[in-house]
Amino acid sequence: MTDFIILPGSGGSGEAHWQTLWQQANPAMRRFSPASWDLPDFDDWVAALEAAVAQAKTPPVLIAHSLSCLLVAHWQTVSSLEIAGAFLVAVPDPASPVYPAYGLPFADTPRKRLRFPSLIVASTDDPYDPNGYAKAKARQWGSDLHLAGPLGHINSDSGLSDWPAGMELLMAFEREIRAADQEHAIAP
Repeated sequence: MTDFIILPGSGGSGEAHWQTLWQQANPAMRRFSPASWDLPDFDDWVAALEAAVAQAKTPPVLIAHSLSCLLVAHWQTVSSLEIAGAFLVAVPDPASPVYPAYGLPFADTPRKRLRFPSLIVASTDDPYDPNGYAKAKARQWGSDLHLAGPLGHINSDSGLSDWPAGMELLMAFEREIRAADQEHAIAP
């Protein structure tokens, strides 16, 4: 069974957020635990992600939303822990007028390919990405890109409930990762 780690953005993905609903429905999904959801501290969030990945029984798939997408990109440059892949939803543009000042330490993300498979899911009308930042990051990070249509910031305000289409994307991504791992395992 694949381990999944839920990485909410600032605010912690409340009760109506798809991440919370997914976690409640699937015991293989657990949430990382930084000290504060409302005032994210960069070093604390990196340490919390490191601890969560270290506790996984198998290399996990990270399910990140918003600010945590930027966290994942930073974390992978300082950690040697293995993950199976990262499902990155609503990557925010730090130059967006609505990007919060407390998120500035997360802003200057690496411009090189991520060291694991990744899928960026972006909305075509995300107020946190008005200029195609997610598309640019997909190219830099070597991520696959899925444009999900006009879903706002792909959060509880988007009215997605448990977001079945997102779960289908996640499960397809996880199957691709497993298939690639099996191919590598049997290669001579």
